[in-house]
Amino acid sequence: MADNLLSLMTFFPLLGMLLILVIPRDNGSLLKSATLVVTLITFVLSLPLAFDDVFTVSGGMHYREFHEWISIGNFFQMNYNVGVDGISLWLVMLTTFIMPIAVLSTWNAVDKNIKGFMALLLLLETGMLGAFISLDLFLFYIFWELMLIPMYFLIGIWGGKNRIYAAVKFFIYTAVGSLLMLVAIIFVYYYAVQSGAPINGFGIQEFYRLAIPSGAQYWLFLAFGFSFAIKVPMFPLHTWLPDAHTEAPTAGSVILAAVLLKMGTYGYVRFAMPLFPDALQTFIPLLAFLSVVGIVYGSLVAMMQEDVKKLVAYSSVAHLGFVMLGIFAMNMQGLAGGMIQMINHGISTGALLLIVGFIYERRHTRLISEFGGLAHKMPIFATIFLIITFSSIGLPGTNGFVGEFLALMGAFESGLRWYAVVATTGVIFAAVYMLWMYQRVMFGKMTNPANENLKDLSAREIVLMVPLLVFVFWIGVYPNTFFEKMNPAMEQLLNQMESKVAVVEQVEQPVVAQMVEYK
Repeated sequence: MADNLLSLMTFFPLLGMLLILVIPRDNGSLLKSATLVVTLITFVLSLPLAFDDVFTVSGGMHYREFHEWISIGNFFQMNYNVGVDGISLWLVMLTTFIMPIAVLSTWNAVDKNIKGFMALLLLLETGMLGAFISLDLFLFYIFWELMLIPMYFLIGIWGGKNRIYAAVKFFIYTAVGSLLMLVAIIFVYYYAVQSGAPINGFGIQEFYRLAIPSGAQYWLFLAFGFSFAIKVPMFPLHTWLPDAHTEAPTAGSVILAAVLLKMGTYGYVRFAMPLFPDALQTFIPLLAFLSVVGIVYGSLVAMMQEDVKKLVAYSSVAHLGFVMLGIFAMNMQGLAGGMIQMINHGISTGALLLIVGFIYERRHTRLISEFGGLAHKMPIFATIFLIITFSSIGLPGTNGFVGEFLALMGAFESGLRWYAVVATTGVIFAAVYMLWMYQRVMFGKMTNPANENLKDLSAREIVLMVPLLVFVFWIGVYPNTFFEKMNPAMEQLLNQMESKVAVVEQVEQPVVAQMVEYK
């Protein structure tokens, strides 16, 4: 089973989708229950990865599967090439962990075309898992595009009143970036073939060893980086996110925040940075600047929001700015901070969106002005909301503190000192907009009569939140559980980029010498 664990885990939701298609569409409870069982089984299938000590010993790829898939003479070859290391491990686990929670959140929220909704959720899970485990660039691109389809329909059919606008905007932004990435993938493959390098399809581990000239690296990095920046999203390519977040149904918003946004940050770490490290050195000041702008801008705009869900959406722009700043620090502290902050953001922001969904189901509004004094009527809700608010702020002892602190420390030690100083203001701004929002929603006088009869969280809703709360404190108190499996892979990544820069310089020096001699 271990030989095919990744495939079984990835395609089991797809098999579940086929099961969903044969269940009568008018049996909503059975459709939801079957989907929940499928996602729970997928989570159980992924657990051996989390408990395997092999990731603490070696930074290489494990649970490898390789099968020849498409071959056209000597011109084109694509393989089913998958594996997982310490970098992708926790993102895979986050995906399988968050899916049952997302399905449970639909119990009272989705009441139309339940069959289609559940089928799309399972298709989306296969796409997300496939992208995280792909070691073939073309295979990655297929899963990357596969994710776009179900999310487009989830927003466009089950979203809010402006759902069509949000869905189309999401599709256009992502599709444009994807096409640029496809062109760059084809160019890298063509360069590898023309240079006579030993490759086997679009395998990224073979592509890592290519000594691509610096001039070509710049354009290729821009193509990959632009696509991933849209997905993160980085400022100024972020404008699709608030619309998508606000209009998407609760389950769609949770998955979008917890997993889909990490495709962009993961794409930088797995592909853009190790493939084009020479170009990365040139673009680091710009990328760090955009990350800091995203932190400050996202925080300031979040302060001005009257819709709780839109506030959370802009907070995501700020939080992911910390992720990118840590990654671009190019040292162990920053990279570790960026990687753990990907997980933290998925947990904290996913929990915030669930909380917004709970209150929306009761009042059918997300406007802060419509609330006030809810803590008197909903004490359990108020307590959980406060814990998640502290987590989002980055209070010491919660998961948010670990990632932000390491990202800022890594940026400061790498020479990006002023960037780190300015980015620190984002921590202060986060406390302002989150605590101000919490105060207006939960405390004060209950002036709106519609809030008088609100019920506290049900048993199902508490069950939804408890696993997220566990990880808020687990990562906050003892993050080494997660770091010890990431560290070998991160060290290998940094060493690999450093050695590749040296190789490119050695290849280009003779060429430059010949040009000088000729002149």
